[in-house]
Amino acid sequence: MIDPYVKGIMTERELLKVFSVNIKHYRALFKWSQAELAEKVDISINFLSDIETGKKWASPTTIVKFADVFHVEVYELFKPENIMPAKPGSIIQKYNDDIVKAINRIRDNYLQKLT
Repeated sequence: MIDPYVKGIMTERELLKVFSVNIKHYRALFKWSQAELAEKVDISINFLSDIETGKKWASPTTIVKFADVFHVEVYELFKPENIMPAKPGSIIQKYNDDIVKAINRIRDNYLQKLT
């Protein structure tokens, strides 16, 4: 089987899995309960649980809130570090700039709508 991360191809389901793993990972780093994180991003505990288990997507606005409370850039919530090949440097470098620009544009658009 071709490794989708080496080829740069990721399905929506795989991206959702990466996102959910990263949300749970960052929450653990901050040592927050689901209740604490849910309150910080203004969502229900049940919805956060669905996000962390990969059952539901967060809205773009909520994704920005996650990034803000974790003090990371939005794209970092979508980095598949746990499932990347052992030496992903060249792959990340190749796609990183375009991904960062696209996600920052999305973030900026939603932040403008909030103000």
